Amino acid sequence: MISPTSPTSPTLPHRTRTRAALLASTALLLAACGAQVQPSAAPGASTPAEATVTNCGAQVTYPVPQRPVAYDVSGVEKMFSLGLADRMRGYVMNSLGDPSIAGSPWKDDYAKVERLGTKRVTREILVDAKADWVIAGWNSGFSEERGITPTLLEQVGIRSYLHTETCWDYPKSQADVTPMEALYTDLTNLGQIFGVQKRAEELVAELRGRMDTVRAGAPKDKPPVRVFVYDSGTDQAFTAGRHAAPNDVIAAAGGANVFATLEDGWGAVGWEAVVKTEPEVIIVVDYADQPAADKIAFLKAHPALASSPAVRDNRFHVISYGDMVSGPRNVQGAESLAAYLRSIGR
Repeated sequence: MISPTSPTSPTLPHRTRTRAALLASTALLLAACGAQVQPSAAPGASTPAEATVTNCGAQVTYPVPQRPVAYDVSGVEKMFSLGLADRMRGYVMNSLGDPSIAGSPWKDDYAKVERLGTKRVTREILVDAKADWVIAGWNSGFSEERGITPTLLEQVGIRSYLHTETCWDYPKSQADVTPMEALYTDLTNLGQIFGVQKRAEELVAELRGRMDTVRAGAPKDKPPVRVFVYDSGTDQAFTAGRHAAPNDVIAAAGGANVFATLEDGWGAVGWEAVVKTEPEVIIVVDYADQPAADKIAFLKAHPALASSPAVRDNRFHVISYGDMVSGPRNVQGAESLAAYLRSIGR
């Protein structure tokens, strides 16, 4: 997983404004995640000049972004799915996520929007791009340690939006919602911020409907399949906790994330803990630094896992990184996993 706490840890920027009033208004941006919205239209304007949404617990008023930047698949594809590619200044994405671009429904949008960086997003990248707004996650883009936080960006005229999925970990927020509800919140909020509310409503309704269909297809007379998400790691396993999108993806498909009690989005666990969960299926997250086939070979050769049901029965299911991080492709991930579980009689 492309995360600052991952063993392979990559991360994931705006135009300075001169009006002091805008700088002052931004102190609001930092604290939780909901979907209440209040558009404010300029006199005679056909679209709102600004919009107020709840992000990580704070009511934040955004002027319509003119040079927005998105970080990583999560931010980029939330924007693309709302038809906002033509309005973007650019995006930043670690090269480890490149296979996700190749398999994306928005591959053409990736090709026409400028890529501003192939590693982590930085304040310097955003300033150089003259960005005025950026979307990223807390500790998966924004970071106190690396000096790129909403507060610091505000000082150089760049407004920020935090992925709702990461608000649970944001120091200024007490927000805690399920990953899929966090996705729907973000799409709704972005629709309001960019004046594409109708498209956002239609997209959320479509995604909800598809997830309902996946849930309806899961067996009701069988216990959930115990599923372990293997992202990366050799000394320890980097996996998905209850705040990460795979938790909801797995549940919808008729499974149970064996680390659903892990109070993290993504985090490292010892192999002994993995063995104790007796996983029946292992999801292997696929991205560029290590082929999925190599990850599966490593798991099969791990002595401690030899007797686990998933390894014993060769039950590995490869899913793209783009389907596993918060974004509209989470539904595709659920559909893929559900089809796999049905194919093995589960």
